[in-house]
Amino acid sequence: MAKFDIIAATGCPTGIAHTFMAKEALEKAAAERGLTIKVETHGQVGVENELTKSEIAGAKAVVVAADKDVQAERFAGKPMVSVGVSKALSVEAAGKLIDRALAAKGDSTVAVAADVEDEVEEKESIGHVIYKHLMNGVSHMLVFVVAGGVLTAVSFLWGITSFDSTASDYNSFAAMLKIIGGIAMNLMVPVLSAYIAESIGKRPALVPGFVAGMIAIQGLPVNAETGMIDAGGAGVGFGFLGGIVGGFLAGYVILLLEKVFAGLPKNLDGLKAIFLYPLFSTAIVGLVMLGISGPMAAINTAMMDFLKGLSASGAVVLGLAIGCMCAFDMGGPVNKAAYVTGTAMLTEALAAGVGTDTYNFGTNFMAAVSAACIVPPLITTFAVVVGKKYFSQEDHDAGVVNLILGCTHITEGAIPFMTKNIWPVMPIMMLGSSIASILTIMFNVHDPAPHGGFLVLPVVENGPLWVLAILIGAVVGGILFVAFKKYDFEKNQKAAPAAKPVEAPKAAAVEAPKAEAADFVKVENVFVAEDFASRDEALSFVSNQAVKAGIASDADAVMNAFLAREAEGTTGMMEGFAIPHAKSDAITEAAVIVVKDESGVTGWDTMDGAPVNVAIALLIPGAQAGTTHLKILSKVAEALMDEDFRATVKGSTDAAEIAKTINARLV
Repeated sequence: MAKFDIIAATGCPTGIAHTFMAKEALEKAAAERGLTIKVETHGQVGVENELTKSEIAGAKAVVVAADKDVQAERFAGKPMVSVGVSKALSVEAAGKLIDRALAAKGDSTVAVAADVEDEVEEKESIGHVIYKHLMNGVSHMLVFVVAGGVLTAVSFLWGITSFDSTASDYNSFAAMLKIIGGIAMNLMVPVLSAYIAESIGKRPALVPGFVAGMIAIQGLPVNAETGMIDAGGAGVGFGFLGGIVGGFLAGYVILLLEKVFAGLPKNLDGLKAIFLYPLFSTAIVGLVMLGISGPMAAINTAMMDFLKGLSASGAVVLGLAIGCMCAFDMGGPVNKAAYVTGTAMLTEALAAGVGTDTYNFGTNFMAAVSAACIVPPLITTFAVVVGKKYFSQEDHDAGVVNLILGCTHITEGAIPFMTKNIWPVMPIMMLGSSIASILTIMFNVHDPAPHGGFLVLPVVENGPLWVLAILIGAVVGGILFVAFKKYDFEKNQKAAPAAKPVEAPKAAAVEAPKAEAADFVKVENVFVAEDFASRDEALSFVSNQAVKAGIASDADAVMNAFLAREAEGTTGMMEGFAIPHAKSDAITEAAVIVVKDESGVTGWDTMDGAPVNVAIALLIPGAQAGTTHLKILSKVAEALMDEDFRATVKGSTDAAEIAKTINARLV
C-alpha cells in the first residue's frame, strides 16, 4: 500500500472548478518540496480519489481546503490545517498550507497559531458557517418530524380520540401508532440540538447536545408547593428555539474544552473522549440551559403570541407571511424557517390535544405552510400544459414530473424554473403560495401531519377545501407564469426573426452525446479579437453566439444561467483567465465558447484582481448537468494551473491553435 507524506481534501460549494484547481495547486506545491501527496476531491460528480484509512494513518500531515463538509473528523489526531478552498488556488498559497501542516506536527504552538489564523480568515463567512451548522441539525431533525407526524396523523383515521382507552372510538393499533409517532416527534428538539452541536464540535458534542435538547423540552422543574428547584417538579419547556440555542452552546463548549485540555499528555486522549469531555460539557451546558430556561420560555411564548397575533390581524396577513416565506427560496433557509416553525407549532398542538385552542391554531398553521409548499411545483405543471409551446421539451417534462413532486409536498422541483427568470417568476410563485395559504386559513383547514402532501389527505380536516385552496393558488400562479412566458417568447421572436426554425437545435441535441472531447472546442466558437466593456457584456456576447451557433435556443435564459452561477461565486480565476459556466434547459448542445479581449475585461471579480483577457465558457444542457461535461470543466480548471497552457492560450491570436490547445487537455 502506497504511503503519502501529505494527504488533502478539497471541495467548493458547487464542486466544479475551485475543487480541482486547489487539487492541482497542492500537487504542484508538494512536488516542488519533494513530497508525495494524495488529494481527495469532493466535486459535483462525487468523491474522487478517495483516501483510505491506511493512507490517512501513514500521512505526516493533512491539508483541508474546502467550503463544504469533507468529513474532516477522519483526520482526528493528525497534524492538520483547515482553510477555505480559495486559500489554496495558487501554488504559492498551497505551499504555505503544506508548510504549516508539517510544522504543526512537532510544535503545538504553531498548530494553535494556525487555528487562530484560520478563525480570522473565516470571520467573513460567519453567517454561512452558522447556517451550515443549523441546517445540519434541521436535516437530521426533519426525518423524525415527518415519520412521527405522519404516524400520529394516520392514527386519527380510526377516530380523533382513538388512542384514548376510555373513548368510544378507541383502537389499540391506533393507540400504538400514536405512541410511536409521539416518541419520534418528541425526539425532534433533542436531535436538532445534538446535530447542530455535532456539526461544530463533532462526535464529542453529541452528548451535551442531546442533553441541551432534552432540557429545552422539559425546562427547569420546580416544586409547585415550595416554589423551589425540584427534580420531581414540573417545568416549562422552550421548544425548538431552545434546541437551537442549546446546540450552538454545546458545540462551542466542546471547542472550549478542547483548548482547556490541550495541555494534557497525549496518552490521556482516550480519557478526554470517554470521560472529561462528556462530564464537563454536560455539566456546563446543562447548568446554562437550566439557568436560561425562564427567559427562553418567555421568548418562545412571545414568538408564538406574535404568530397568533398575526392570525388575529386576519387570514390575509398571516397567509401572506407564510406564503411569501415558503415560496421565496423553495427549500432554502427562508422556506425552512417557515416549515420548522410550522412543525414546532404542530408538535405543541399534538401535545395539547384535540379540541384545544393550541391544537386548532397549530394544525391550521401547518395546513397553511403545507399548502404554500405544494403550490409552486403545481404552478409549473399548469403552465407547461396550458402554455406548452412557450416551453422547451425539457421544461415540459420537468413540469409534468412536478405534478408528482408537488402532490407529495416537495417544493424543490420548481427551483429550476425560477432560477431561469427570478423576476418575475419568484413573485408569481410567492403570490400563488400566499393565495393558497390565505384560503387555507379562511377555510379553517386543519392538518395534523407535517409532511406528505395529498397522501395525508384522509386525516386533514376540511380536506376538500384544502385541495380547492391549493388549486386556486396553482391556477392563478400558472396563468401569470404562462402570460410571462408568452410575452418572453414573442419578444425573442421579434428580436431574432431569422432564428425561427427550432429543428436545428433539436438535431444538435441528439448529436451532442456523440461528440468526442478531442474536438469539443470548435474553431468557429473561438473569438480572438473582442472588446468588452464589462463582464456582463462578455457573457451576453457568449449567450447570443450560442443561439447563433445552434447551441442554445434562448439567449436570455443562458445569460440568466451565467449570472446565477456568478452569484454563487465568481468564475474569475488568475492571470487574466475566467471559466464561466451555465447549466440551462435552453442549452441544447454541450459546448465551449472562448472569447479573448487583449485590453482586458474589468469588473470581473478575479482571484488576483487582474482583468480577464480570456474567458473559456462552458455551456451545459440541464439534462446533462452532473455528467462527463463537469469532468471536462474540471480538466479546464486543472489546465489553467499549467504555465505553458496559459501562455499559449493567452498569447495566441489563432483560433485553430487555441481550440487545439484546449482540446488537447480534454482528452
